[in-house]
Amino acid sequence: MKAIIIGSGIAGLASAVRLARMGLEVEVYEANGYPGGKLSEFVINGFRFDAGPSLFTLPNLVTELFTLCGKNPESAFPYFQLEKSCNYFYEDGTSFSAFHDKNKFAQELSQKIQLKDSSALFHYLNKAEYRYNLTYPIFIENSLHKFKNYLNFNTVKGIINSYKLNPFGNMNRENKQLLDNPYLVQYFNRFATYNGSNPYQAPALLNMIPHLEHNIGTYFPKGGMHQITTGIFELAKEQGVTFHFNNKVKSIKTSNNKVVGIQTNDGIKYADIVISNADIHTTYRQLLKDTPAPEKLLQQEKSSSALIFYWGINRSFEELDLHNIFFSNNYEEEFNSIFKLKTIYHDPTVYINITSKYKATDAPEGCENWFVMINVPHHSGQHWDSLINDARNHIINKLNRMLNINLQELICAEHMLEPRTIESKTSSFGGALYGNASNNKYSAFLRHKNFSSSLKGLYFCGGSVHPGGGIPLCLNSAKITTKIIREEYKL
Repeated sequence: MKAIIIGSGIAGLASAVRLARMGLEVEVYEANGYPGGKLSEFVINGFRFDAGPSLFTLPNLVTELFTLCGKNPESAFPYFQLEKSCNYFYEDGTSFSAFHDKNKFAQELSQKIQLKDSSALFHYLNKAEYRYNLTYPIFIENSLHKFKNYLNFNTVKGIINSYKLNPFGNMNRENKQLLDNPYLVQYFNRFATYNGSNPYQAPALLNMIPHLEHNIGTYFPKGGMHQITTGIFELAKEQGVTFHFNNKVKSIKTSNNKVVGIQTNDGIKYADIVISNADIHTTYRQLLKDTPAPEKLLQQEKSSSALIFYWGINRSFEELDLHNIFFSNNYEEEFNSIFKLKTIYHDPTVYINITSKYKATDAPEGCENWFVMINVPHHSGQHWDSLINDARNHIINKLNRMLNINLQELICAEHMLEPRTIESKTSSFGGALYGNASNNKYSAFLRHKNFSSSLKGLYFCGGSVHPGGGIPLCLNSAKITTKIIREEYKL
């Protein structure tokens, strides 16, 4: 059997490896000249930058691909665990580090924000772990759109205990109730941004996300985040997968309610199976123009996008680490600007990722490579040039104030990525990083399934379909999609 995968994002790469191991002939068609989608890299003036995702959790989802192919993951994909996930800075001068060790984190908070009783913190993290363990097998590891997946112990257990998940609450209300500390409420509200959502609207169930950082841990690939792409890409080639770069797919060809291949500039390429790793909106609007589209899904509220400045900085900062967050003084208004007003808030929360802290060759000696990101709305016709210019000034002024520096004098290299270029480079509709937002209690059920009900042989993977965006969920989407293929074709 032959399979064609449209797009070489992280889910497409993982799907290629898994299908090749099943014995299929696999070809991947990619519009860009490189693999990885958002998870790419570039170099300017001696500074190396990971272009996209910067946080690494659940490394087992990567290493199991190497194990599946009979390779030793420790040598094939080296990485290490971080002692702390991030440094946090507040406008009133308060700052703290989020340590992986619960007791060390509690001690840090008692010193930095005068947290007198750590029991509420421990209860919160235990609750996050419980939610994660209860829902992961149901919502993340398996398709929600196959009836047989509801006929097992994990699903029954989840349904029986669903009342413990606070299904009708939202993140912010629950955080205020459980923590009663403004610093910690804002801190834990931040985890809504992991899937581009609004903590003042998103379901309380998403308060399980901190479990990934605090109870499991954060990690760093020794070669930087792009090592994830290169590692899986090389693994796919070793398994016999063929890649066609700079080869944009024009359409998915069908006949008698079945896919037969794809149309490219080189003609029709025939296949038994087609997996689209493209954004679901792009897949229907551009590749399946003659197929009825799931309009309600396509019209769902989109996730946030990002404005990223890649700055080469000609000095180093001891107070900064790999991950750093400079909070907005009014978090609710910031999210209101992003999701309701569809604009950039004048005091945005600023995230700085500095890989040269752990991979010295990413910047010249004595310098640092700053990946500076703020959350912004997806592209829907805004006057971006003006917004970006104002945002750059606001970011610089904020960091000048909070770090007591003159940042403009330190910038010796610069590049930028914004919603329009994210959309053009990755085919993400409107530059939305995670497809649809998760701003209501039904969001887990409102993602497109990993297979087509109307076209035999057509499947989907990636951040815009179940189970969602971000590296771990994309890798899980590849597992779900290829598992369905294995079962349907008895491979």
